[in-house]
Amino acid sequence: MDTSGRVFELWVYLSTSPLLWLTVTIGAYIAAQRLAAWSGFNPIVNPVLIAVGLVVAILAATGTSYSTYFDGAQFVHFALGPATVALAVPLYRNRTLIRQNFVPVIVALFAGSLTAIVCATGVAILLGAPDSVAVSLAPKSATAGIAVGISQQLGGDPALTALLVIFTGVLGAIIVTPLMNLLRIKNYAARGFAAGLTSHGIGTARAFQVNEIAGTFSGLAMALNGILTSAIAAIVLGLLL
Repeated sequence: MDTSGRVFELWVYLSTSPLLWLTVTIGAYIAAQRLAAWSGFNPIVNPVLIAVGLVVAILAATGTSYSTYFDGAQFVHFALGPATVALAVPLYRNRTLIRQNFVPVIVALFAGSLTAIVCATGVAILLGAPDSVAVSLAPKSATAGIAVGISQQLGGDPALTALLVIFTGVLGAIIVTPLMNLLRIKNYAARGFAAGLTSHGIGTARAFQVNEIAGTFSGLAMALNGILTSAIAAIVLGLLL
């Protein structure tokens, strides 16, 4: 048997194991992270975006369905819960600084959350998009688990919302550092809070790469915005639609 035939048989054997896709996912992210490190963690070289592109390319090349992929990748999905809870550690370490900034945090939270919902849905409405699209856009700045649930309950498209959440997170992670530098905002608490509020987990990952204080406030913003968005999304949409 020639080499190509042996490779094909090996692939058929491996593809029956769910752990294959867990390995592919982790391997793609490690490769993307090394590429980002090689670039000096340039915001344009976003490891999440690169890893997603690599995995999608592999799935397309092998003709693998999403359900087959998720049988293995669900282990990564499960790990999101403990990873999110682990954000409590830097929050506890910096609790004094958080208390000192309580009022600015609350003001920024309401301003940012409302702006994110109103701007996204407002643009969709002005462009004549269906109500379902506007609803799907509303929770895009909340973390994926919360955003998809909000979209589903309010009549949006959960799959579209998930895509928009990822796009928002990646875009925010790419532009947050250059934008903050352009605006000459040097306070890492403010920079991080803005990143987490608009770009949830992906923005938080980027914030931790830059500075621990930025990452701490980004994680705080991600958690608070998820709660606030779930509470006000229906009310805001009711006023706009």
